[in-house]
Amino acid sequence: MAQRHVRFRRAVTGDLRLPPNRQSGADPMKLAEQVRQFSDKTEGMPAIQVTEGAGGELMINDGVTRAFRIARLNPDATIQVEVIETRPTWRFDHLARVKERL
Repeated sequence: MAQRHVRFRRAVTGDLRLPPNRQSGADPMKLAEQVRQFSDKTEGMPAIQVTEGAGGELMINDGVTRAFRIARLNPDATIQVEVIETRPTWRFDHLARVKERL
């Protein structure tokens, strides 16, 4: 059963798993606009919301474009993510990682 408590943790942006409906990655137009507007800055950026699955793997729920922007401009960046759901039996290894779609 899902645990519904919000917590924050640090994660390498490129290691985040993409959700099933965004396996192709970020929208190119939206990504270009974010890069132009914010560069690699994370100050003031809303936390990327994720689901934590088996083995601590993280799947993005909200923030695919933000994750791509940071991973593209600073590949080793560690950011704060907001874990909004924990599903300890869900495996995400079939989902692409952000760094695999850059």
